[in-house]
Amino acid sequence: MTETPAPAGDHARHPDGRVTVERRGHILMIGFDRVEKMNSMTPKTHSELQAAYVELDADPELRVGVVYSHGDHFSAGLDLPKFLDCLREGRPTLDPEKVDPFARWRRCRKPVVTAVKGITYTAGLELLLAGDIAVAASNARFSQLEPKRGIMATGGGVMRFIERGGWGNAMYHLLTCDEFGATEALRVGIVQEVVEPGFELGRALEIAERIAANAPLAVQATIRNGMTYLLEGQRACVEQMPAAQGVLVASEDAAEGVRGFVERRQPMFKGR
Repeated sequence: MTETPAPAGDHARHPDGRVTVERRGHILMIGFDRVEKMNSMTPKTHSELQAAYVELDADPELRVGVVYSHGDHFSAGLDLPKFLDCLREGRPTLDPEKVDPFARWRRCRKPVVTAVKGITYTAGLELLLAGDIAVAASNARFSQLEPKRGIMATGGGVMRFIERGGWGNAMYHLLTCDEFGATEALRVGIVQEVVEPGFELGRALEIAERIAANAPLAVQATIRNGMTYLLEGQRACVEQMPAAQGVLVASEDAAEGVRGFVERRQPMFKGR
């Protein structure tokens, strides 16, 4: 599946960019559109990004999010001059009471697949790391270069780089602030697939469609159980399993899954 060409954004009307939102069945497409600035993020796009994640999390008809970008680059990260006051004062740029796209406080309950290409720097890389699965074009270039600017990554990049790649790989890239390509990103677990440029969004959609065809409650329970392991350890993860499985076994979707197996057909799950 090739990528569907994205319409060019109206940058005269959106000088600080925008986040496009489109529903495709059970999938919510979330796209950065600030092409002339390599999709660098502004307070406006931060707010719109959070609103999209809130919609994904809250709507029972939505099962998977796909995050991508218009133009040639995923995101150059924060447009720092537009965030300086917030950074100096330690003010959050997102509402801490709502779902956080960077998953630092309240994580989206639904899975997120990210498609990246070109420049994927700083906050752009952190957004990728906050998701669940990532597909990169072979021309993608990554860097967590905040120390070069006299600051540190505070969008979750440090902890998630360590989770994905281990201490040595994380410190190598976080402390040298180097730029690395898609092959290295695949090696250290930042992305799960590398495809030819122009195919990354199509492949991300294919993955999202496969996830969306599964039982939504079971998908969300799997994510919760995995996060329990990461945050609280193996014992808490194991202790959570019986109650979680009990809820799933009693669901309509579990009964439909058994019927589909017996009747040799694809189950039609409803998220109930």
